[in-house]
Amino acid sequence: MSETMHAVRITGHGGPEVLEPAEVAVPAPGTGEVLVRVGAVALNNTDLWTREGAYGRSGRPSGWRGPIRFPRIQGADVAGRVVATGPGADGRLVGRRVVVDPAVYDSEGPQANPVGLMGSERDGGYAEYVTAPAGQVHDVTESPLTEDQLASLPTAYGTALGMIERGRLREGETALVTGASGGVGLALVQLTRARGARVLAVSSGSKVDAVREAGAHEVVDRGQDVAGRLRAAAPEGIDVALDVVAGDLLDEGLPMLREAGRWVVAGALGGHSVTFDVRRLYLHNAQLIGSSMHTREHFGLLMALARRGEFQPVVAAAFPLAEAARAQEELARREHVGKLVLHP
Repeated sequence: MSETMHAVRITGHGGPEVLEPAEVAVPAPGTGEVLVRVGAVALNNTDLWTREGAYGRSGRPSGWRGPIRFPRIQGADVAGRVVATGPGADGRLVGRRVVVDPAVYDSEGPQANPVGLMGSERDGGYAEYVTAPAGQVHDVTESPLTEDQLASLPTAYGTALGMIERGRLREGETALVTGASGGVGLALVQLTRARGARVLAVSSGSKVDAVREAGAHEVVDRGQDVAGRLRAAAPEGIDVALDVVAGDLLDEGLPMLREAGRWVVAGALGGHSVTFDVRRLYLHNAQLIGSSMHTREHFGLLMALARRGEFQPVVAAAFPLAEAARAQEELARREHVGKLVLHP
């Protein structure tokens, strides 16, 4: 193995132009860590917002959870093979096909909260190799999914399953999925359908067929009377809303929740600031739940589903690592359905 590797990193916040190819040292796995040869790394909105510093407040750009130490190799979603282990790590992982849980947790234990992210708070997978804690490397050697599909899982599907678990979605319930053609949205459609719930999805007209093919029972075009069409599709109400858009739909949608319904928010594509009638919340024992990524337990459940191939992640396109900037520009246009991946 060479002592250096190709990588793409950011040296500051800005547009796609700050993504710079570089030749850097192959990282050495520390105590309890493994070294993974990256087979595929998927793109996420977190890549764009971290690069732009958009998580910070006005005039104070920030990474996912705080200031970034530059230069930083981006890329949270890695699938590959373990090629080396550090002191204290299980040597039996060498040669195994794996998916990396990209979260940096605040404590040990299955319910720990994510407080950092690979590609923001630590170097990620826009490179030929990446290190990761051995306990966060999941063996998926037996999975029927391709490497590109496996790389699509950590952030999008991890976030989706975190929303579903925190919203306590049960078989037979009716779920609303917003932003259904995006990475998290399409994951929500597939995982909600796999759980045996009825799926009502909101998407744009050109992507309705793809969302329906992913498993949605009903798809409402976001360019039309969304609230009215949702009420018509679910006259008895919605049990759980899985929302990555927020904006005006939160105010319009809360009255659609059944008694003790749950509205789970994990994104703000429709706007950061919202207003709603708080009476719709407390008079009906509804719950408004924030959901950020996943716990270790959620990620373990996701990997079990992946090993069995219980869903098929949609990969829209793949790019060579050197074209990371072009891939991020494509992601920002939101004209695709499914995930975009890079091949180092």
